[in-house]
Amino acid sequence: MKRVLLFLFFWAYSFGFSQSKITVVDDVNKTPVSNATISCKGKILGQTDSQGFLEFNTKCKSIQIQTKDYQPETAVVEDDIKISLLKKSSKTTSIETVIIEDKSDPRALEILKKVNHLFKENSPKTLDSYTYKSYEKVSLDIDEDSISQFNEFFENSNFFKEKRKKDSLNNISARKIFSKSKLFLWERAQEFLYSKPYGEKINILDNRISGLKQPIYEMIALQQSNRDKLPNQLKQENRGLYRFFLTDTIEMDGRKNFVIRFREVNYKKNDKKRKYNGVIYIDTETYGIKKIENFSKNKNDGIITSTWVFFNNKWFLAHETVKLRMSNMAMEEEKEQPEEKHERKNKRSFGTYAFLTSRYFDFKSPIENDKNDFKGYTFSVKNTDGKTLDQYRTDPLTARERNTYTTIDSLGKIYNIDTKARVLTGLLNGQIRVGILDFAVDEIVNYNLYEGFRVGLKAKLNETFNPYFSPDYYFAYGFKDDRWKYGIGLDVKTTLDKNSFFRLEYTDDVTASGEFYRRLWNFKMRMANYGNNLNNDRYYRFRSASLSYLNDVTNGLTLVFAARRNYEEAMFDYSFRNRGSAFDNFSTLFTLKFSPNSTNIMTPQGKSLIDQKYPELYFNYEQSYKILGGDFNYTRFDALFVHNFKTMLGTTGFRLYGGMVFGDAPIWKNFTMNGLASPRRDFNFNFTSFLGFATLEGGKYYNDKFIAYYFTHKLPFYFKSLGQNISSFDFVLRGTIGNMDHPEYHQFRFRPLNHLYQEVGLEWNNFLSTYFNLGLFYRVGYYATRNFKQNFAIQFKLKLLEF
Repeated sequence: MKRVLLFLFFWAYSFGFSQSKITVVDDVNKTPVSNATISCKGKILGQTDSQGFLEFNTKCKSIQIQTKDYQPETAVVEDDIKISLLKKSSKTTSIETVIIEDKSDPRALEILKKVNHLFKENSPKTLDSYTYKSYEKVSLDIDEDSISQFNEFFENSNFFKEKRKKDSLNNISARKIFSKSKLFLWERAQEFLYSKPYGEKINILDNRISGLKQPIYEMIALQQSNRDKLPNQLKQENRGLYRFFLTDTIEMDGRKNFVIRFREVNYKKNDKKRKYNGVIYIDTETYGIKKIENFSKNKNDGIITSTWVFFNNKWFLAHETVKLRMSNMAMEEEKEQPEEKHERKNKRSFGTYAFLTSRYFDFKSPIENDKNDFKGYTFSVKNTDGKTLDQYRTDPLTARERNTYTTIDSLGKIYNIDTKARVLTGLLNGQIRVGILDFAVDEIVNYNLYEGFRVGLKAKLNETFNPYFSPDYYFAYGFKDDRWKYGIGLDVKTTLDKNSFFRLEYTDDVTASGEFYRRLWNFKMRMANYGNNLNNDRYYRFRSASLSYLNDVTNGLTLVFAARRNYEEAMFDYSFRNRGSAFDNFSTLFTLKFSPNSTNIMTPQGKSLIDQKYPELYFNYEQSYKILGGDFNYTRFDALFVHNFKTMLGTTGFRLYGGMVFGDAPIWKNFTMNGLASPRRDFNFNFTSFLGFATLEGGKYYNDKFIAYYFTHKLPFYFKSLGQNISSFDFVLRGTIGNMDHPEYHQFRFRPLNHLYQEVGLEWNNFLSTYFNLGLFYRVGYYATRNFKQNFAIQFKLKLLEF
């Protein structure tokens, strides 16, 4: 059966002539369009009859549909094609010259400018409070118009008769999957609550995903809609990707609306410049968005529609539908006794599509503000077995949809889809799940100048072992320093409703001197910092026993308290105040993370971050004591503030960070300046670091106090890269300054960085449609030299790391 599924999904290429049928209708009244010319590469294949129907043969992958009084369309060749055409109105004709010039209508742009300006005012979140519910259904299926043809072909095809005998598994045949059920079905009911004092709360009322026994919490919390955001087509930064034209006004639900049609910019095919890709309906009184329809370049490839309703003088999303082509399945029928060796085979193709339907209802505003309704994380899960979904369905399930749960659930058991799904969701948090063990991705392989390549394995017993107790162990080996490292720990949860646990651990490992504490950084932030020590070998060893307590006070506030007893030793030629390179240290550490706008959900594995939103604040306060054998009595602070926001001038992001040490402390308790460059190379190439500098030498500068900044600004100009990918540019400015009161206390080669260090850069996002951003950086100011190669650096950054 698995081979049949792979065959159906991935065998998209076909050869020889294909017989296809097309039906052409009017987009508004759905009446047949006769005498429509169907052509391919300038060759006419035929014209539609009085029923808008034509049967034709071609081996073209796409066809063009043209007729008088209608706008031309393009369609992908399938076994059964249904296409709708838009009429050319007098107003549409009157702006043809504007379209040919490839410019947007100034009237349309002025209206969209007002839409952007008034979007927040029209948003429901300007109300004091509200509540409403939603029901969503996502499925993957053959197009409805092709189901009967698929069943007919399946029954008559000798090929499938033979394949059914070979690939039948537990009485689940290919026919049962594709002719009686969808390929995938997911239903979800939600409740949205909002209050100005308490923010937003989203309750997952119920959920069911075909093929899965256990829910995927990160998946059921996804919010991929236009519910509370401006549609991409209307964003100021995307003006260069579309052309907009005011064509009409129309009354909808008793309110007058502007009709603005748009199309995607196409730099290569000038013959398609008159084609619209969608339409926007804007309320003439409030400039709120009433409706938006977005078609793919080939109209039968997909359509996305969002509709809003005017309630309590605000615009609430009321309905969304999506239909997107996923793949094209080509199948051939083998004849039992072919007359000729090279006789053509009877070939049919069927398109598979992703469907989404969302309906929002039961709007109420204002509502009573009860803080108990908003406690906990942003998302709360009320039910996940699907038993109450019937209360929220706006339409009953069809027989085909009901069969999907039975059929795909059976396949889920056979192919152990639950386990595979948990592995994929674990990767979101940097883990690989295998049974009762979670393996940390970031411990598998690393590189730094001191250890060289470091390989390791970290395993943690997950909630399948025990929901409250979670032991973990790791070991690692550095090839350059030829030393084994290890650690063992135990988490003890105090509740399953939120992150609240004690942790006891013992560690014997090495780490770079002077770094920020990163305990509460998420996986993406830690991943962005992997290249921080490619050119730094100033490491120290620590043997540490610690006890800590972590508590999520609210959805946005996390606190950690820890007490540690360490043995610490420099792994480079170093002496502190002529007392040697090894010391005992007893200290306490208080860590805070404040992220008021991020959204989280509690899962059996613990809290999971759904959407990281800014601003964010990270703060550490460490106090060392001369008790329990400790040699020091210093105080150390560090803080990191991160923010990202949009304006009409683009997207601006910045990181402000700094730290200070009071009292005597060895160099590894001071601060490194996070240099990424190597002084031994004529060419600086490195990977991005969350707090690093591309042109600054690694391991060279240390301070006991410093401040630093990282500014980035994405220009509101997007352009097409290779294929259909979008690229943009970011301007970057980084700088840092600090000092050290007593550099003579530290006997090794280093320099305090006591003047302003700056570098400027330009990042090309989505460089040549790859998964990387390319950055070019240059050192300016006090530390700039006459050597261009020392001042210049090239930096690569994984695209998925974003800001």
